[in-house]
Amino acid sequence: MFKVFLFLLLAIPIGAFTQDKACDTVLFSETNLLKHIKSLSSDTFEGRRTGSQGGLKAQKYIINQLYSLGVVPLVTDYKQPFRFIEKGKHYKGMNILGFIKGTDFPDDYIVISAHYDHEGVKQGEIFNGADDNASGVSALFSFAEYFRSHPPKHSIIIAAFDAEELGLQGSKYFLKSTILNAKDVILNINMDMISRSDDNELYVVGASDNKMLKATIQGGMYSSKIKLLIGHDGYDGLENWIYSSDHAGFYKKGIPFLYFGVEDHEDYHEPTDTFENIHPEFYIEAVKTIILVFNRIDNRKI
Repeated sequence: MFKVFLFLLLAIPIGAFTQDKACDTVLFSETNLLKHIKSLSSDTFEGRRTGSQGGLKAQKYIINQLYSLGVVPLVTDYKQPFRFIEKGKHYKGMNILGFIKGTDFPDDYIVISAHYDHEGVKQGEIFNGADDNASGVSALFSFAEYFRSHPPKHSIIIAAFDAEELGLQGSKYFLKSTILNAKDVILNINMDMISRSDDNELYVVGASDNKMLKATIQGGMYSSKIKLLIGHDGYDGLENWIYSSDHAGFYKKGIPFLYFGVEDHEDYHEPTDTFENIHPEFYIEAVKTIILVFNRIDNRKI
């Protein structure tokens, strides 16, 4: 997560989460979800720094998974290359973009995103980035798995963005490219740090000032095992996360978004953000909840 520290104005608990029934439904392989986050946050990927060998390995891993799950490329070989300069250093980035055509509203696009880059290696230590953000990328695969048996009504772009940690560069490039018209993107669902919470709290940002999204989220039955809270969006006195990750560019373009994430923890941007420190039960339940929120939104014309 690329944090911008803006402190503005009650996390709103969503009162409908009183039943386990919805999350008891088998939506994806929980074993595979944990396998992917463990793999992507292993030393093999060397912290997935943009432009590094570990970053290149992560690109191949993501492409292989999307292909095996039947997600077709949005661009040639799934790859959207871009270049940028950050603090005087030249970088080569690579977004990975997949596509699933909607059954009912094929001309309306929902971008489901997560960044795959992290801090890389610093002073000989690997910053593995399990929660930040192997958790979000692995959830992308669970979405893709879900879509194999539950085709989406809106067209879906699955976006694994690069260079989020270097100023949201990948999502910025995606939004200014000509791959599709921004007016055709009706929603961004962004996932960044969703695999651990001591308080079993998952926040969703972006719904407070969008009546349709707020009503849709509050009207659902998701899980009693974790708490889904609307907050961190400038209305509750908590740190404002509107600009904290790749959803920021969508927001600036006036595109509705929902960002799912957890509070910072002691291992945030530390070499201790490893697979061993995630909370597997919380993570599985969080991904189920996000998919069920998506499903409620997808089942209506936005």
